[in-house]
Amino acid sequence: MRILIVEDHPVLGDALHASLRQGGFSADWVQDGVAAELALQNEEFSAMVLDLGLPRRSGLEVLTALRQRGGRLPVLILTARDNVEDRIKGLDAGADDYLVKPFDMGELAARLRALLRRSAGAADPCLRVGDLLIDPVARCVSLAGEDVSLSAHEFNLLHLLALNAGRVLSRPQLEQQMYAWGEEVGSNTIEVFIHHLRRKIGAERIRTVRGVGYMLPRESA
Repeated sequence: MRILIVEDHPVLGDALHASLRQGGFSADWVQDGVAAELALQNEEFSAMVLDLGLPRRSGLEVLTALRQRGGRLPVLILTARDNVEDRIKGLDAGADDYLVKPFDMGELAARLRALLRRSAGAADPCLRVGDLLIDPVARCVSLAGEDVSLSAHEFNLLHLLALNAGRVLSRPQLEQQMYAWGEEVGSNTIEVFIHHLRRKIGAERIRTVRGVGYMLPRESA
């Protein structure tokens, strides 16, 4: 899952970026509101971590513009402990959750996973698609009760397909949501990972829609 971090404090931004990447997320970091809007207009993300006190354009303005464009991206705002008014304004403007500074990085990751589950219409922390069980916290997969060994990228791809079960995702969509800026992506990288996943969980479980992309059916065979 690809997360956009919008935080102008260099130490906190760097810590967020490193922590989320270590936790299995793909993360990009910008430090002002104008850069955030450009990123949102030109790239695809799974969620955004948004500080409200930003230079050039406030986090509240970024959030308001996103929602006015019809953007449904899950947004978690970061706020100061004593600024209740900003938290209220952020939630009223369309934020999905907030976290008060200082915070624990583990809680941040857990809240992001919860936002991603809710945006996919799932309540259970684990995703179930047929007899596939995907645990985003432990980053493990089982098939009919048997553990399946996946690489980090294979897991991320399967998790993304499962969150969008029943929906076709194109190769560019998959690439944009799996890889952050600066990460090298080969021309057939997604196809290679799809091949590996099919070998491990069964070729019939990931459907190719010719000329469009790939899909994990809601009730995987």
